[in-house]
Amino acid sequence: MEMTEYVEALRREGELMLKAATEAGTDAPVPTCPGWRVRDLVGHTGAVHRWAAAFVARGITSPRRPDGPPDLDGTDLLAWFADGHRELTATLASADPLEVDCWHFLPAPSPAVFWARRQAHETATHRIDAELARGGEPTATEPVFAVDGIEELLSGFHGRRTSKVRSSRPRVLRVRATDVADAVWTVRISEEPPVTVRGGGDGEGDGGGGSDGVGGGAANAALVCEVSGPAAQVYAALWNRVPFPSVSGDEETAALWRETSPIG
Repeated sequence: MEMTEYVEALRREGELMLKAATEAGTDAPVPTCPGWRVRDLVGHTGAVHRWAAAFVARGITSPRRPDGPPDLDGTDLLAWFADGHRELTATLASADPLEVDCWHFLPAPSPAVFWARRQAHETATHRIDAELARGGEPTATEPVFAVDGIEELLSGFHGRRTSKVRSSRPRVLRVRATDVADAVWTVRISEEPPVTVRGGGDGEGDGGGGSDGVGGGAANAALVCEVSGPAAQVYAALWNRVPFPSVSGDEETAALWRETSPIG
């Protein structure tokens, strides 16, 4: 995806989040964020928006923590969120991807592209939270954008040593988006950080001790699980917002993902 596409996704997702939060009301509980109400969700996301905008606008080259949300609620809090979302969108829309130099924490073509991508997906994930707090089915994420988010999560966040997805026995988690061509990932899980490769057709990593790259013999064979479904549902499920559409093979591997994959 191009930076302009990320900025447009950020714009769209923020507007949908604001609509859902307004309809739910700031006192509504957020089922996907235990202990949070919509005011906490809006305050958190609004603070992150301002945090990200500052890196890009001011060229901050070292990490810093976000400021806390303001002591606001109701319509005042929602207006504060809307202002920050507009500021972030405008900052990224006007940023030159070749000129902006600032801190970022995942590989990207440039820092500006990183922040546009990260904030688009940050907002999309919390938009789902707000829509679930309102009630009813969440808006389906556009498939190409969902696939990009799956890639960011698996290869980006869980490509770092900080990932807590670990297993004393080798496991293979195959992720397949059924409505986008070639949208398949193979995640090898061990006592080390998970290793993700794009691809992994039928028969790869089948536990036979050869093609999955984890050694031979039944005792060392990887436990294999595949989660699949439309890209929008798989995207939300990998972020633990909805159940997996379909799970085949070793269900304990899917449960392991649920338990260990949340990002702090």
